[in-house]
Amino acid sequence: MSQYLASIASKISTQSHLKQLHARIILCSPHDSSFWVSLLISQCTHLNAPPSYAHRIFDSVPRPSIFVYTNMLKFCFRWGAHRDVLSLFQKMRESDVRPDVFVYPILIKSAGKSTSELHAHVMKLGHVNDRFVRNAMMDVYAKFGPVQVAREIFDEMSVRAVADWNSMISGYWKWGCQVEACELFRLMPESQRNVVTWTAMVTGYSRMKDSESARRYFDDMPEKTVVSWNAMLSGYAQNGLEEKALRLFDEMLSVGFQPDETTWVTVISSCSSRGDPFFAEALVGTINERKIHLNPFVQTALLDMYAKCGKLDAAKRIFDELGVDRNSVTWNAMISAYMRMGDLISARELFNSMPAKNVVSWNSMIAGYAQNGQSPLAIELFKEMVETSDCKPDEVTLVSILSACGHLGALEFGIWIANLVSDAKIQLTISGHNALIFMYSKCGSMEDAKRIFQEMPVRDVVSYNTLITGLAAHGCGEETIGLLLEMEEEGIHPDTLTYIGILTACSHAGLLEEGRRVFLSIDSPSVDHYACMVDLLGRVGKLDEAVNLAASMPMEPHAGVYGSLLNSSRMHRSVEIGALAAEKLFELEPHNSGNYILMSNIYATAGRWEDVERVRHVMRKKGVAKATGWSWVEYGGKVHKFIAGDRSHECSEAIYSVLVELRRKMRRAGYVADKSCALTDVEDEEKEEMVGTHSEKLAICFALVVSQRGSVIRVVKNLRVCSDCHSAIKMISKLEGREIIVRDNNRFHCFKDGICSCNDYW
Repeated sequence: MSQYLASIASKISTQSHLKQLHARIILCSPHDSSFWVSLLISQCTHLNAPPSYAHRIFDSVPRPSIFVYTNMLKFCFRWGAHRDVLSLFQKMRESDVRPDVFVYPILIKSAGKSTSELHAHVMKLGHVNDRFVRNAMMDVYAKFGPVQVAREIFDEMSVRAVADWNSMISGYWKWGCQVEACELFRLMPESQRNVVTWTAMVTGYSRMKDSESARRYFDDMPEKTVVSWNAMLSGYAQNGLEEKALRLFDEMLSVGFQPDETTWVTVISSCSSRGDPFFAEALVGTINERKIHLNPFVQTALLDMYAKCGKLDAAKRIFDELGVDRNSVTWNAMISAYMRMGDLISARELFNSMPAKNVVSWNSMIAGYAQNGQSPLAIELFKEMVETSDCKPDEVTLVSILSACGHLGALEFGIWIANLVSDAKIQLTISGHNALIFMYSKCGSMEDAKRIFQEMPVRDVVSYNTLITGLAAHGCGEETIGLLLEMEEEGIHPDTLTYIGILTACSHAGLLEEGRRVFLSIDSPSVDHYACMVDLLGRVGKLDEAVNLAASMPMEPHAGVYGSLLNSSRMHRSVEIGALAAEKLFELEPHNSGNYILMSNIYATAGRWEDVERVRHVMRKKGVAKATGWSWVEYGGKVHKFIAGDRSHECSEAIYSVLVELRRKMRRAGYVADKSCALTDVEDEEKEEMVGTHSEKLAICFALVVSQRGSVIRVVKNLRVCSDCHSAIKMISKLEGREIIVRDNNRFHCFKDGICSCNDYW
């Protein structure tokens, strides 16, 4: 009978065959059940049988033998069930079953970071001299640290196998020890270096972002495998060198290497990063020509590629074809695809129908909302994540939600997030700190932004740019120039955005000579730098010089240049230059209502009502609708929004009561409404009513109703604050004894004691 069963066992090739053998064993009831259970578990490992099935077989033996335990340990290790390996080992010891020495490499690798306790146990048993145990021990220390212990084990070896050298070299690369890795490679006998050794060097240099050295080692390899090609392809892809990755892939095909699953995923991902739909189609053509079997991993990579190339229908087709093979990566890629195309409803429907969400799923939605200008929805979803999900926010989540808070001006919630980071002792990278600087800067809390900047152990160009941009919006020109000097001392090179921020700061602060020096120091000024310089000249009243600079630019001026001229014309009431700039803007941005409104403002200030109507007629003819002006205030964990003349808020009665009282106080203090801001040729009394209920005034009155006396009032407005509201808020700040910080779409205005930080210069 045993020979019969052994004959069947030798022919097993599928899980179905395995179950048939299992049934035969149960029917025949052979005497040595442990032997057959051990064999069945070994076959489970070989055929990747489900863990539940293997555990049922194991549990069928009341007292498992050493062979049963050993094969079950191997099965659990093969599945990556490291906790099961360790608990099974404990059960083995409790049953007085003494493990063989070859069990210990499995245990050591399963213990991972906790291997030090097992190390002592192995030494006590005298197994430390076994070369497989020693290699496993060294490999774990090389991977999890301390790498010095791995080197000590390596140095104690009298005979070193190729695997020992490779483990140590890979360990050094993992911990960034480039010098040590290269020295060990040099010391390794040339005859022992194999393809794994050379591939470790390729991977190591790629990890250190030295793609040239990685390629040199790749080219010097005596022999290559598909793993070697994949290592070099991945190195290029991870370092943003997609073009080189794709050229290397062509070379791989030309020399006759067959790509495997990893190759295709890497190449498709490189194509995704490139975002070229024509190349994507060519790659798909290659896949079809070679009749490549598309498993779920490759299909998911293709889905992501189609999504990033803007081919949403093709991405959706693959998503539907995957069916039950969809994994979290597939779902997340499809959600990101919808978000990238601005289809927030489809993304949310998909998110809601996910069988299981991970932190990437939440991040895709939160980041998608934030990037599509839906900051309130991003914040609401983040609250849902914290309150109802088992997923804990990671740094990617925090960067996205801090960005949303910044765009919305939601300082209260932003501070709550900052406290969450502090209380949870989340270690932020440079990106996390930069996000905090952005949030505080956009919410008008520059002291906190500067504090975070100063506390950073390491800063990059984004750190400087974020703080400089924040200071620029507050008109802190001299501080930004100081940061430029500090930046250069720190060895960080300013980029295009750095100079845009500094020139903008000089413009808002009226620092002409300082701005001119910065502009002249730029090697090759871009059109944006010219726009900033035109803005600076215009703001200080040098309109003719600003016009001449725009006309002499070495490149074609864009809308930003003419927009700067138009705004300068408004400030200095130059109808002619304003009309010239507006004519260009109407050609470049025919549907930007802001340009038409600004030109109407200039005409209205000059009393040229026929021209105001002419501009309005052009707007109607082109179908350009005036953008609705919104102002909002954060209070009680919510954002309260207002439009001009708004009476929909639940506190409207109290708001208008405060507004009436403020008007009375302001008139007594000498306030006269700037009726030109009404932009309509109607009676003065009606104009005063129009400008008197602008959204920022209503938002401030709401804040006066709900906030504590003496506290700072923070208002965000989506459009430029009008001159009447600017004058009115200055007076309100003095009458009410409040600091009022208003962020419009151009800069911050800090009103205090009747004075604005912009010095009426916006």
